[in-house]
Amino acid sequence: MTSAETTVQRRPVLSVGPQRAINLRPRSVAVLALTSLVGIVAYLWPFLVGSPQQGAASMAHAQDSVVVMALLLPLLVLVTAIELGEGGFDARAIGLLGVLTAAGTALRMAGGGVTGFNPMFFLIVLAGSVLGSGFGFILGATTMFASAIITGGIGPWLPFQMFGMAWIGAGAGWLPGRGTRAELWVAAAYGALTGLLYGALLNLWSWPFAAAGAERISYQPGGGLSETLRRYWAFYLATSLGWDLTRSVGTVIMTIAIGPPVLLALRRAAKRAHFVHR
Repeated sequence: MTSAETTVQRRPVLSVGPQRAINLRPRSVAVLALTSLVGIVAYLWPFLVGSPQQGAASMAHAQDSVVVMALLLPLLVLVTAIELGEGGFDARAIGLLGVLTAAGTALRMAGGGVTGFNPMFFLIVLAGSVLGSGFGFILGATTMFASAIITGGIGPWLPFQMFGMAWIGAGAGWLPGRGTRAELWVAAAYGALTGLLYGALLNLWSWPFAAAGAERISYQPGGGLSETLRRYWAFYLATSLGWDLTRSVGTVIMTIAIGPPVLLALRRAAKRAHFVHR
């Protein structure tokens, strides 16, 4: 077989239009928007109450995280139920969701948790890019939930991790260049950016509650926007940047190194399952 023939055979795989494993209906979009609103409120309320009680970071959101989780899980189930009832989500999509959730859980376990690098990030980004925002949102949340159970990472931080990963998966569904040769590089750039943003976002779940010992980096209620941003930037540099850079660089390397076969597998799975073009 000549190189030209090989190129011709490979090209259709790259040029397949974006698939949507979950063909979201308006009611599902509304539920996902409500779910995201719950996450936004959960993250921001400590900055709005004036002076949250400071103490051990491990106790941050010890009470309200139960409420957040109690709202998040039923809302995810509700989206699935709506789509099942209206034909936008079927057994093939559920099966693919289960397989990718298991794969993402295994990748997180392979990361070991020693550094900030988390191999499951690149899978969530690529799956969201190929299969759409709705699928990416649910996959991000279910993968973080399942992996937390397996690795013993259950705590008040879990719903915030689920929201962070769900938003990354959803955002991947809006990436430009899907189905073109630029797709891999766009996904890598997105993975690099979100690897940093995820850490910056997750810090917010505990920062307002951190014990007031390091005055230059602790949250100061009523300090004004510029002062709050300055303190948070100092806190981020001191506690998270090294971990987040490791995650960001690792996601880029994995996307470039093994992204092509993963994209190929995802597109073939979507094509064989006859997911709709949109």
